[in-house]
Amino acid sequence: MSTSDRKTTRVAFQGEPGAFSEAAAIQLLGDWITTIPCPTFDAAFSAVPEGAADALLAPVENSLAGSVLRVYDLLLESNLGIVAETILPIEHHLIGCPGSSLGDIRSVASHPMALAQCEKFFLAHPHLKRVPAEDTAGSVREALSRGDKSCAAIAGRRAAEHYHGVILAESIQDNAENFTRFVLLVPVVREGSGEPANTASAASPAVTDLMAELRVRQMEQFASGSQLKMSVALRLTHKPGALLAALEPFARYGINLMKIESRPIHGTPWVYQFFLDLLAESTAELDVVLAEVGRATDFLRILGFYPVAK
Repeated sequence: MSTSDRKTTRVAFQGEPGAFSEAAAIQLLGDWITTIPCPTFDAAFSAVPEGAADALLAPVENSLAGSVLRVYDLLLESNLGIVAETILPIEHHLIGCPGSSLGDIRSVASHPMALAQCEKFFLAHPHLKRVPAEDTAGSVREALSRGDKSCAAIAGRRAAEHYHGVILAESIQDNAENFTRFVLLVPVVREGSGEPANTASAASPAVTDLMAELRVRQMEQFASGSQLKMSVALRLTHKPGALLAALEPFARYGINLMKIESRPIHGTPWVYQFFLDLLAESTAELDVVLAEVGRATDFLRILGFYPVAK
């Protein structure tokens, strides 16, 4: 497969060119993909069924800020499944116009979360005005387009490179242990369609190429015997002890429950669904335990089965 053919594989992400999500997509798949920026998470999830993209790279949680709740809601509403994950270190840099210096800066724009994660920097520079923006990369684009040497933005290195900005202060985030976990989503075939549940759709040649490239990368990255992660969504039956009944089989079979997230069900006040990440050595043990869990729930969907990112 030639490089020109591979470039037809389009991966959507939320944000503007240079965003952390775009950097994560390239970290996972390589720079042969074509990245498709989308203004919102809703637009990013719509890009695949509308034919504007072949796959989607979306953040699901940050090690400091927690889960990206809108992504969980959209994932369950979509016909997309998780086939891989990647973890990106989040490093915030102060980015200004060429020829500017730190002493020139009077205002700093970025996403509110990025501004909040650089509190120590602002305490050390109390004269700087914080300007909330829609996203990190967009704040760099806006600051550079003005050409005002008193304006700067906070974003990742990729944004500085994309918009030809100058990094005036590196790694200004408060906590060095700042990571975001992203998942790669592709169209899947679900139960009731006559095909195996939650397998990547082969309808698109671009998705087939993407999965082939992904398998090669996963074989290179993960040693044999590496653990696997399964993400599932479930809704409980309305009876006492339902949550215990749904979770007990995981403990009995020695399945490591890495994460559990509850989300309200839209249109049904005070009723919740749960998102779980499970760690296992093989699919066989998960098949057995999920069969038991299914009997204790009203709804159970496998959202993805993929190697654990290092």
